[in-house]
Amino acid sequence: MSASLTSLTVIAIFAAIVAASLLVAPRRVSIEGFFGGQSEAGSAPSLLTLVLSQVTTWIFARSLMNAAILGYFYGMAGTLAYTAYYGSFLTGGFVVARLRAGGAGSVQDWLGAHFGALGTGAYNLVIALRLLSEVFANLIVVGLIFSAVLPELALAKELSIALVALLGLAYSAWGGLSAALRTDVLQMAVFLVVFTVAFTAMLLSPGFDLGAVLTAGGTSGSYNGWILMAVAALQVFSYPVHDPVMMDRGFLADAKTTQRSFVHAFWLSALCIIAFGMFGIQASLVGAEYESELIGTWAGMFPAWIFAALLISLLVSALSTLDSALSSAARLCVEELRLAPRTLAGGRSVMVLFMLAGAALTLWGNATLFDAVAVSGTASMFLTPVLIFGLVLGRRVALWSYMLAFGAALVGAVLYFARASDWAAALLPAGHKYEQLLAICIVVLIVGFVAVASGARRVEPQL
Repeated sequence: MSASLTSLTVIAIFAAIVAASLLVAPRRVSIEGFFGGQSEAGSAPSLLTLVLSQVTTWIFARSLMNAAILGYFYGMAGTLAYTAYYGSFLTGGFVVARLRAGGAGSVQDWLGAHFGALGTGAYNLVIALRLLSEVFANLIVVGLIFSAVLPELALAKELSIALVALLGLAYSAWGGLSAALRTDVLQMAVFLVVFTVAFTAMLLSPGFDLGAVLTAGGTSGSYNGWILMAVAALQVFSYPVHDPVMMDRGFLADAKTTQRSFVHAFWLSALCIIAFGMFGIQASLVGAEYESELIGTWAGMFPAWIFAALLISLLVSALSTLDSALSSAARLCVEELRLAPRTLAGGRSVMVLFMLAGAALTLWGNATLFDAVAVSGTASMFLTPVLIFGLVLGRRVALWSYMLAFGAALVGAVLYFARASDWAAALLPAGHKYEQLLAICIVVLIVGFVAVASGARRVEPQL
């Protein structure tokens, strides 16, 4: 298959997937369907729908690329470190179960009851930044892919980002969360088929050695991969709670269905991330040069049809995350922040603004934006001591304790984001960026736990 034929194949198949997504999106939608995900008959999503929706919104394009890149540089340790973040399905499921058992209908419900408007405002700021980062990170990957398959087109990156943003917005704004759930099922089914074919082909290729892949140390050695694993272990309790896409899906169906969906989403997403990471590990083993976030590397490594399958997998995962991020943004701004009326027009206007902002941010260099995605986990760490003392142990936590923990996490996130600047470098220990991130996480947790423990008191039972 020639390069031009590969490009045409990728574009044609992706166009067909977008067209199919537009077809399966609901033709009519109610207010409850738009913001709450109910079907046209008013029913909650099924177990299969929840599982596939959870998985496809968490193995988004940037996550797949991260797993492969970490595998390339740090071997299986790097890929497993990124996979550890998918333990968030188990910790997130635990948090959702405790929230629902206490009568809360969302994370904001619980925070509002305990910390008022200031507490929910701090949380909403973090998740708004998270949603915006999901939009632009996935659009960036779209741009990278089309730059690789259409190198002769000068504006391939910008035009592809604009077109995918417009098409994704079209069906997302039409059906809201109900459209996202329905299209997630289709897109995840396509992803699993295409990716399974590509993965099987790699396993059966003459130069593939499973033992070498499983024990590989990557091009830079495995040490920093294990450091990142420690970071993931510190962040995995709070990480899912700051992801509104996951949290929104924790309150759509009955409690039993919801808990089963979190468990099944964990193992399915973890397998996908490990498998995709192995493409990066294989690239390091064959001595391939790192090009264009591995996209250029794979173009020279694999037969054209396998390369095309990988690109289609990435594009599908990007598309499936965009609609979910937009639907969660609409719910956040309309139902939680009350910045727009609870109407279809109100929700759609929020989606347009988020997509425009995400697309505009793609014009600002890739590396810094990718760091912004990684930093969100640090910003969420104030939730760990708050949830352990307030939700798990049932203590009443003072507002000042909550805000001090929040401030420490925010400072830590900014510090890591700005680590290349002179002022941040003077505060951080010398070492690799993941060693610096680990140090930041430890300090953030220490400050957070001391603050929350100092401001926590036992709630006496009422007689």
